[in-house]
Amino acid sequence: MTALALVALALVTSPVAAWCDTVREVSAPAAQAHQDVVSLGTATPGGGFPVYGNAVAASVNEIDPTLDVQTRHTKGSTENVPLLEAGQLDLALVQGEVAHEALSGIGRPPANLLILAAMYSSPGMFVVRGDSPARTIGDLKGQPVAFGARGSGLVVLARYVLDGLGLDQQRDFQAVLLDQAADGPQLVMEGRVASAGRGSRWSRAVPPAGASSPRTRTASSASRPSIPSSR
Repeated sequence: MTALALVALALVTSPVAAWCDTVREVSAPAAQAHQDVVSLGTATPGGGFPVYGNAVAASVNEIDPTLDVQTRHTKGSTENVPLLEAGQLDLALVQGEVAHEALSGIGRPPANLLILAAMYSSPGMFVVRGDSPARTIGDLKGQPVAFGARGSGLVVLARYVLDGLGLDQQRDFQAVLLDQAADGPQLVMEGRVASAGRGSRWSRAVPPAGASSPRTRTASSASRPSIPSSR
């Protein structure tokens, strides 16, 4: 059976309802009595994929009683692809660059996967403390930078962007890979890294106005290259 992937692509958005319509088309008939359990791989806690995956699962389960979509934390996009190929996941959230490399066979044999739907536009950002002198990505050279969680597609996105700027993730920075996405904001606030890749829950980590700790801001945004949405 060919596995399916939900893929985050720049400039493409897909409402949960549209995804649900697609699932309904490939699911069992509504008259079927039993529920089909569908595993949906997301990523580490603290990032956007678990939040999005939980919303998708809740919506699908509500509108289609024949399906029971169950989310599962993983290390992220680069683990989701092999888990799909091994049949250990039915669906997975996969970041655009990771899907592009897997489907195109870059650094590996082409993956026999299908894109079920696009998710949302997800630009990458280098977030620094509010009192940091850094204003550009180049200002972070030689400093510790948390590029994302191990297995996260954000790390791959950063590699593409830095390569386009003539920079190397490992050579020009003290690259830090996180165990989970939620660790990034705290490391920045404590000054243990100069910057961290943007996650969906930065607003929860930033102190309110008037707090003693400095707020955060973005040093620069990272736009992803244009990539195909399917083979």
